[in-house]
Amino acid sequence: MTTSRTAPQPGARKQIHLAAHFPGVNNTTVWDDAPSAGSGQDAARHPSIGSQIAFSSFTHLARTAERGLFDFFFLAEGLRLREHKGRIHDLDVVGRPESLTVLNALAAVTDRLGLAATVNATFNEPYELARRLASLDHLSEGRAAWNVVTSSDAFTGENFRRGGYLDRADRYTRAAEFVATARELWDAHTADGHPVPFDHTGTHFDIRGEFTLPRSPQGHPVVIQAGDSSAGREFAASAADVIFTRHSGLEAGRAFYADVKSRLAAYGRQPDDLKIMPGVTFVLGDTAAEAQQQAAEIRRQQVSPQNALLALEQIWGVDLSSYDPDGPLPDIDPVPDSELAQGRVKIADPKAVADKWRALSQAKGLSIRETVIETTGRQSFIGTPEAVAEEMDTFVQTDASDGFILVPHLTPGGLDPFVDRVVPLLQERGVFRTEYTGTTLRSHLGLPDPARPAGKGGRA
Repeated sequence: MTTSRTAPQPGARKQIHLAAHFPGVNNTTVWDDAPSAGSGQDAARHPSIGSQIAFSSFTHLARTAERGLFDFFFLAEGLRLREHKGRIHDLDVVGRPESLTVLNALAAVTDRLGLAATVNATFNEPYELARRLASLDHLSEGRAAWNVVTSSDAFTGENFRRGGYLDRADRYTRAAEFVATARELWDAHTADGHPVPFDHTGTHFDIRGEFTLPRSPQGHPVVIQAGDSSAGREFAASAADVIFTRHSGLEAGRAFYADVKSRLAAYGRQPDDLKIMPGVTFVLGDTAAEAQQQAAEIRRQQVSPQNALLALEQIWGVDLSSYDPDGPLPDIDPVPDSELAQGRVKIADPKAVADKWRALSQAKGLSIRETVIETTGRQSFIGTPEAVAEEMDTFVQTDASDGFILVPHLTPGGLDPFVDRVVPLLQERGVFRTEYTGTTLRSHLGLPDPARPAGKGGRA
């Protein structure tokens, strides 16, 4: 099957791509579970929240996304319960069912929605993961995607045979070879379905044999990558179909977009071969003032007094439990290379972050909690449905993004207001589909089908 790619007409409005992220239990979520014993968690409560692990929650959000004609449904994943001051403190996704298992089940209750799993390239092997992803692509008739993540964290690595051996500098070299090897395996059949022996010898992998599954409906599952470093951007330009990123605003988005798109030509790729989709939140109100008030209430629910101190401790690297969350930031400098928090990405320059936070706090007269609320919020669209639709359209039409991965603050019904109130307005603007026109995730995204390598039976 070949995805048609119609060149945009001069003056035509760019189409917006949308995806739904199943929220974790973290500082972007309002949740309702009781605090775990000994976890030190201060849960924000909301009467509409549902289970983070029940299949009915995944089904509700996925079906809502498909009702809204979204490109794909996206699951994050963690591999070890993180610790803070020697105790488990994990407000994230590590405790829920494994992503590909959930998505294989969702393939049976959805028809067109893409299904994207986060799977770590550091602690998996190409042959086994390529089979799992190809299986999902076959079962879903061409809707699978892989969000490639890496880890140099020895704490997480203790859960695995290889441990934390991988140097930080090697994360992307292994990931790039992993993706290339997986693609070799996905291509290891002729057009009429006969296996072709593969033989890969590289820095990280030395494997040979025959792949057990024929080429899947998309040829290759869609590859997503999340990363903002220079190495991450280069990896995305060379190997990814979608980049899941974070913008701090319109101008920052335009700068990121221009930088990443400019890297594609070096790999023989066109600008439309990589879709840039930042993760964003949204808050809707009948008036702008109502939306702003709701957004402020949500942020205070997301960042409790205790969690504000914990966020601060991750920067300063010392116990700050004696500080008042409603008081000023510490005037001491952070401790470099602190092991207070385990399993989190290390901050490269904690003193620079602390100085920035203190400057913001002093300039605006913010307390510890208020500073954390202001500095840790994801880029959000806040306003009436009409205003949110217009602002999203502006981002896409002015090349700040190709679309958005929406992260609701409620599970599982947080996406419903957007689908009910904003999607129709985007459709009226002529910038979002009114029906699915293809069956595969590649067709939704307007991505080319991968050509079959020479000597393997031509293009499927």
